[in-house]
Amino acid sequence: LVEQQPFDRIIVTAAAEDPPPTLLNQLKIGGIMVIPVGQSDEIQKLIRVERTETHFKYEDLCDVRFVPLLDGKEEDIYV
Repeated sequence: LVEQQPFDRIIVTAAAEDPPPTLLNQLKIGGIMVIPVGQSDEIQKLIRVERTETHFKYEDLCDVRFVPLLDGKEEDIYV
């Protein structure tokens, strides 16, 4: 996947405490990521993250419950 980044869209189907910088940095300018965030034992938020030229814009979408995102990296890309 390294040769295919940066990405227009990323959808994450496991919850992280915060959006991982490794994933944020794989978004192109104008790209959007949808990711559940929060502790695995609590209600989490599904958020929309948009990368602009200068920062990331965050928008809460709804309450959710997802399994936790597990650690594991291969060449700085989550697998």
